[in-house]
Amino acid sequence: MKVILMKDFGSADHLYIGEAKTPAVNPGEVLVKVKATALNRADLQQRRGMYPPIPGESNILGLEMSGEVVELGAGVSSHSIGDRVCSLLPGGGYAQYVSVPEGLLIKIPDTMTFEQAAAFPETFLTSYQSLFSLGQLRKGQIVLVHAGASGIGSAALQLIKLAGATALITAGSDRKIEYCVQLGAKAGWNYKKGPFLPFINEYTNGNGVNIILDCIGAPYFAQNIQSLVPDGKLVIIGSLGEKIVNQLDLGTLLLKRFQLLRTTLRSRPLNRKIELTKELLEFLGDHFANGRVVPIIDTIFDWKEVREAHQYMEANKNKGKIVLRVTE
Repeated sequence: MKVILMKDFGSADHLYIGEAKTPAVNPGEVLVKVKATALNRADLQQRRGMYPPIPGESNILGLEMSGEVVELGAGVSSHSIGDRVCSLLPGGGYAQYVSVPEGLLIKIPDTMTFEQAAAFPETFLTSYQSLFSLGQLRKGQIVLVHAGASGIGSAALQLIKLAGATALITAGSDRKIEYCVQLGAKAGWNYKKGPFLPFINEYTNGNGVNIILDCIGAPYFAQNIQSLVPDGKLVIIGSLGEKIVNQLDLGTLLLKRFQLLRTTLRSRPLNRKIELTKELLEFLGDHFANGRVVPIIDTIFDWKEVREAHQYMEANKNKGKIVLRVTE
């Protein structure tokens, strides 16, 4: 099969289309012919040599995909040849074929294209886990979502709205803030205009927010703590900024009594990923099947343009997800 490979760690120029062996189909797995895959920041980190795959899993990039079932492993009972499916992956999405455990597969609604479906698993599962499994989001609470116009941000905004909670966001342009408001955010702050803490204090009358989803890391840490209500939850889902917090005010920590939580999906055990997939679909209910909740697509590239797609993400141009259409 054709796959996207790397000549070496480093820039997007090292990516190219090569060949690899089509994966075997073990009992309990299905073989999917991939129609589309989506970019995640983790792909960029792995390409740079900063985020290695889980031992024993594919070293091919790609943490999600959509496609058509073409082969069933022994014992598979809930899927059939020809089913349109999407799935979270530990790796291997930048390829023409991938084998997937049956329990991870999500049947694609008729209302959703392969390109949309490829952008669904990673963002919505990450957002759901962060907001509900960790953040224990409840109706009426306030959530601050950093990088609100990102793939995870756009998914989180839809889930927050469904939960009957309020979303505030930060983003890098007024245009992105307007986009987030259309998705359900109540208000947003352009971080290029300065610190976001005064914005949070003004909106909440100094009370703070209940949950923060943060993909920036150290540069936002002090403001994040001050933005939380007592017993609030700071959920770290990435570290696009620096990772080391140089100074930590223990007095503020004691005063806020906040919880610092960290999550990744890739290293989670398979059974937890399967449970999380079921929980998300149960929460969404008919909203997923009827297309009222969908991943937001910014740009679709042919996978032959993978270098350009990675460079586009690195330039922070996207609002929503970047998708690669996998062709022959």
